[in-house]
Amino acid sequence: MTELILHEYAASRNCYKIRLALAHIGRSYERREYDILKGETRTPRFLATVNANGRIPVLQVGSNFLPESNAALWFLAEGTDLLPDGAFGRADVLRWLFWEQYNHEPNIATLRFWRTYGGGFDEQSPARQATIPDKQAAGEAALKLMDDHLAGRAWFVGDRLSIADIALYAYTHVAADGGFALEPYRHLRAWLERVAAQPGHVTITG
Repeated sequence: MTELILHEYAASRNCYKIRLALAHIGRSYERREYDILKGETRTPRFLATVNANGRIPVLQVGSNFLPESNAALWFLAEGTDLLPDGAFGRADVLRWLFWEQYNHEPNIATLRFWRTYGGGFDEQSPARQATIPDKQAAGEAALKLMDDHLAGRAWFVGDRLSIADIALYAYTHVAADGGFALEPYRHLRAWLERVAAQPGHVTITG
């Protein structure tokens, strides 16, 4: 079996997505850590040998490098129960992966990063401060859409856990760190509990 190496920053929830998928499919892999807060993914060596875009996670498959967390999820899910059967179900998973990166992560994850790590969330960044109300509103809209979708269903696509759930779980379950209250979203909270209760589940420190 081809060797897998995960180039990551362990505290990143985008990196956690991949570790969670690997745990569910039972694949072994090597971890290589980079401190993004110290610029370790922007060094000439990293840019030349791992990812010219200067970001992690990157899943290395043998001698090939696959950036972007959701692309890595799709690769790992092929041939496993983490992808549904049928063309429509698979396309529906892609729908949620794209939505997570366009509507969910830029708002919920960004505010979490600013509030947790102080990444410009202060009086010295007026331009960034000005974006906060819109990001807060967009994050709330994303959580409501998820809650509405989960009314009467257990999983985002089909009748079992898929990489759509894994992608959305990573930042949703820590949304409170970004100032988002989960109490109003009972379907969403029940789904978070279901994901965490699945065999093979690991926490970010697991």
